[in-house]
Amino acid sequence: MATEVRGVVATGAERPVEVTTVRVPEPGPGEALVRVQACGVCHTDMQYRDGGVSDEFPFLLGHEAAGVVEAVGSDVTDPVVGDFVVLNWRAVCGRCRACRRGRPQYCFDTHNATQPMTLRDGTPLSPALGIGAFAEKTLVAAGQCTKVDPSARPAVAGLLGCGVMAGIGAAVNTGAAGPGDSVAVIGCGGVGDGAVTGAVMAGARRVIAVDTDPRKLEWAREFGATHTVDASRTDPVVAIREVTDGFGADLVVEAVGSPRTYEQAFYARDLAGTVVLVGVPTPDMRLELPLLDVFARGGALKSSWYGDCLPTRDFPALIEMSLQGRLPLEKFVTEQIELGEVESAFGRMRSGDVLRSVVVL
Repeated sequence: MATEVRGVVATGAERPVEVTTVRVPEPGPGEALVRVQACGVCHTDMQYRDGGVSDEFPFLLGHEAAGVVEAVGSDVTDPVVGDFVVLNWRAVCGRCRACRRGRPQYCFDTHNATQPMTLRDGTPLSPALGIGAFAEKTLVAAGQCTKVDPSARPAVAGLLGCGVMAGIGAAVNTGAAGPGDSVAVIGCGGVGDGAVTGAVMAGARRVIAVDTDPRKLEWAREFGATHTVDASRTDPVVAIREVTDGFGADLVVEAVGSPRTYEQAFYARDLAGTVVLVGVPTPDMRLELPLLDVFARGGALKSSWYGDCLPTRDFPALIEMSLQGRLPLEKFVTEQIELGEVESAFGRMRSGDVLRSVVVL
C-alpha cells in the first residue's frame, strides 16, 4: 500500500517549486523505503528545477540525504530496517565491466528503484539523481543506502551524499593529493571547499583557494586554505605560480565548470601536474587548448565523477573522522530550513550567501 507524504516538486522549467502530496509505494524487490531526516539543497537540484538536466518533469527534488530505513523488499538483506543511512546516487551493480575489473567506483550500470513515486493523481515523478529526498519518505534501490554511525547528525551526514563528497574525492581519490603537495582549488562553494578540506586531510603543504567572492575565500580559510586568491582582482595563474615558487601547483581542482576557469587550471599546474574537473559544465560549453601545450606540459587531465567515491568504503570512514573531530563537516551547514523554504534557499544559493542550506524533517 502506498504512503502519502509531503515532497518538493518542480513542475516545469524555471517555475517555483511547490510542496505537494507524493505517493510512495511499499518497497519491492531490491528496494528500500527511507524516512528522510535531512537533505541538503544542492546546486544540481536547482539545475533540475531550471530544466538544465532534462525535461522529464515533474521532478521530485533532493538527493543529498540521510535517514532511517523503514522497510525493505522481500529479497533485501542489506540494509535492514532501522539502519541509519546516507543515500548515494551511484548504487554499484557488481556486474558491469568496471565492477568486474575491480573498479566499482566507476560502475557504469548504477541503478535506482524500479517502482515510480507519483503525485496523488498518479502522475509519475522523476526523482532527482534517482533519489528524490525533499520528502518525508523516499523509495530507493537498496544499494543506494550506505549504513553509517547513527550518532552522526543527519544534517551533517547527508552532505556526503553529493557535494562535499564530490569535493573531498576530487582532491583525494581522483587527484591523489598527498603530503607535501601544493593544491589549488578554483571555485570555493560547497564542492570547492570540500576539495580544500580533502587537500588538508591529505597533508598538502600549500592549499590555494581561488574565487571572486571574498566571503567564499574566507570560508575556504576556515577549512584550512593556506593562501587565497581573489580572481576578480588578480590573475589566478600568476598568483598560483607566485605561491608555488614559480612552478605551479601539483594539483589544481576546477570546481566551477567553465572553459575560462578550466584554462586557468590548466596553466596554473606544474609540469607533469594534474587538473581535476569536478565543476559541472553546461552542454553548450566548448574548450579550446593548443594541442602542443597539452602534450608538452605532460601530467594528467581528469574528470571526477562523484569524487570517484565508493560509498561503502568512503562514507563510514568520513563519518568516523567527523565524529572524531578530524573532518569539519558541520562547517558546511550554513542554515537548517523546512521543506517549504527550498525555493528561497535556491535564491540564497544563487547569490552566494550559503555553503549549504539543509532541509531538516
